[in-house]
Amino acid sequence: MNNKKNEKPELIAPAGNFEKMKTAFAFGADAVYAGIPDFSLRVRINDFDVKSLKKAIEYAHNINKKVYVTINIFAHNKHFKKLPAYVRELKKAKPDGFIVSDPGVMMAIRKVWPSAKMHLSTQANCVNKEAAKFWFEQGFKRIVLGRETTIREIKEIKKSNPKLEIEAFVHGAMCMAYSGRCFLSKLFTGRSANLGDCVQPCRWKYNAKITNSKLQIPNKFKIQNPNVQNYSQEIFIKAEGRDEALELVEEEHGSYILNSNDLCLIKRIPEMVDAGISSFKIEGRAKSVYYLACVVGAYRKAIDAVCRDEALPRLRCSSCRRRDEALPRLYEGDIDFLHKELDEKLYHRGYTEGFMFGNGKMAQNLDNSHKTPEWEFCGAVIGEKTAKRPAAPRLRGAGKNKKTKHSVNIKIHNTLKVGDRIEIIMPGYDIIKMKLKSMVDAETGEELEEAHGGQGKVVVIESNVEIPEFSVVRRKM
Repeated sequence: MNNKKNEKPELIAPAGNFEKMKTAFAFGADAVYAGIPDFSLRVRINDFDVKSLKKAIEYAHNINKKVYVTINIFAHNKHFKKLPAYVRELKKAKPDGFIVSDPGVMMAIRKVWPSAKMHLSTQANCVNKEAAKFWFEQGFKRIVLGRETTIREIKEIKKSNPKLEIEAFVHGAMCMAYSGRCFLSKLFTGRSANLGDCVQPCRWKYNAKITNSKLQIPNKFKIQNPNVQNYSQEIFIKAEGRDEALELVEEEHGSYILNSNDLCLIKRIPEMVDAGISSFKIEGRAKSVYYLACVVGAYRKAIDAVCRDEALPRLRCSSCRRRDEALPRLYEGDIDFLHKELDEKLYHRGYTEGFMFGNGKMAQNLDNSHKTPEWEFCGAVIGEKTAKRPAAPRLRGAGKNKKTKHSVNIKIHNTLKVGDRIEIIMPGYDIIKMKLKSMVDAETGEELEEAHGGQGKVVVIESNVEIPEFSVVRRKM
């Protein structure tokens, strides 16, 4: 292994709002990345403003966690009117670094805060050792590599730049465009992906229309080439419900032809640590607290399983054709379970190992927009002080069992019904399984048969074990 000191890689999670950030930390993230809509590649489903972002940084630092602020848009002239003031405000909160893709943004930050730490965004598509050296010499101590980089190339980059910190995405949505530089959203709707407002046309379903156009071909050419056809065939694709059309060379049937599989590298953690990747990044600032709890919790548990010993386990490294001892059976069992959890109990588009361990060709889900699991996120556990409920609501069956019962306050996100088979995922990725026998309204104490999301409703159920805040609840559909 290259990591002689066996340092655990940093686990970085997305944070679209304060609640998501706290959930990510509760499930084991070492750091989060976040930003305000004006300068971040997440305009929608992003609740941060300057005030709440400063508050988030303070919260993180109080529990010895980190916040990296995203200023990763490809800025236009208008953005530089507000950017200096934004950096000055954030300087007071002392974020742990800025994630930047634009050299102009880098220079603007330097003018306001010369000593600010900056990480190069994956949007800058750094995929080779010479580019890495260039950016390191510009003052970037960490580079978030382009997702097109292979594990072999990562090793070469690290070997050529040993002081450089390397960060790589390990899980989440992939973009069909090179390093995420997509123009389809701007073309179709006027909303630019490079300014954080992508409407994801790559996830739409497209149908093909074939047209034949007659060509004017000289008779002399026809005589020389008797098999030539006097028409050309054109294929246009149009998304369902949209008027715009794109011309294609191939694909003759309706499909999700631009829809990339999602990235999942949880089985490759030993090889990535061995390659010198010091920070593992999860995509998904627009995703739910349930997604964060499951994905962050799974990767936290997997990283700890790999790094639990003084020396990292040996591995079979397919990328370098080395055949070492297999990983310990305990680790393999942990990782298989966690991968199954991510595969079977989350919405995703099918998983791929991307370019890092692939053959240079990105995997696609051509059949549908995503895979639908049999389990649905239905609620998040909140602290008792948050719920406005009367003292000691009585639940059906209470008192019949001599075991200690613990009240669990759940903020409902989707439907939850008495009789449902539920699982409660706690920090540490410990799972409590039960059949829901009863629940009450936390505010009125009224006994309920079912509860629905979208109303801010909090219900109370009982458990044989104490359930910590930020745990999430799912039900079998």
